Amino acid sequence: MTASHTSAIPRLPAHLAQLEAEAIHILREALAEAAHPVLLFSGGKDSTVLAHLACRAFHPAPPPLPLLHIDSTWEFRALLDFRDRFAARHGFRLIVHANHEGRAAGINPFDHGDRYTTVMRTEPLKRALDAGGYDVILGGARRDEERSRAKERVVSVRGPQHSWDPRRQRPELWNLYNFRLAPQESARVFPLSNWTECDVLAYALAREVELAPLYYARSRPVVQRDGQWIVVDEPKRMRYRPGERPVRRIVRFRTLGCWPVTAASASNARSLHEVLEETLRSRSSERNGRIGDRDAGGSLEEQKREGYF
Repeated sequence: MTASHTSAIPRLPAHLAQLEAEAIHILREALAEAAHPVLLFSGGKDSTVLAHLACRAFHPAPPPLPLLHIDSTWEFRALLDFRDRFAARHGFRLIVHANHEGRAAGINPFDHGDRYTTVMRTEPLKRALDAGGYDVILGGARRDEERSRAKERVVSVRGPQHSWDPRRQRPELWNLYNFRLAPQESARVFPLSNWTECDVLAYALAREVELAPLYYARSRPVVQRDGQWIVVDEPKRMRYRPGERPVRRIVRFRTLGCWPVTAASASNARSLHEVLEETLRSRSSERNGRIGDRDAGGSLEEQKREGYF
């Protein structure tokens, strides 16, 4: 257990201390009610901070739930390395699940659009949750991140086949959470619901939480596509359009997804302090880098209804 999990140092600003206390309360309530809990871990900043909070919530005991990562086959290599290091360093059992049939069929983000998300993310997630018998699934989604996520409660009940109906959301007056589940139901729990992007970054800075290196500006090979910088993470698998050639640019990411459909932004922010300052000045959404979100319109909500996190 690292020093950052202790409660004395560093001291948090009041609003971050309140958010931390709320998230730890939700984590403890969720695990007290769960028979088989799991924490979804993408390696992004939100799930990393949530996993850190899980360590704090149950310190000095080891983390009492595993991390589950859905490997879409198109993850950034640096993110996979960070995922493995983080789990080992903090004593988490790491479960990695992928759709091997989809891999064999060549399902990819270049050719298959929303079908790729369904086949390589939603379906393997549902299979992994069923295989583990998980009833309480914790995730790092925040309400400010995207409009369909703003409809979620902290405890979001999912029906058979992990379906989601926003009209069946339960009231959560006075921060009281209802974990009662009927047969074939499960709960998705979001302890960071009331956090913002800047809260997550400020908390990581204050608590010295290590984040994936992709959040920091570095010289990376990119192509400019539809006005966006796409990092060529694996040159042999990249699909180049006519006239495209990779060039080196200093870029970083505000959000992380599959590398062919996640745009980077030009930046000189090489430290977490600089990243936070840049984010505070930004007038654009962090999910502008999710090309699939931009093009898909309302499809993210449809994917959530089908079981996507």
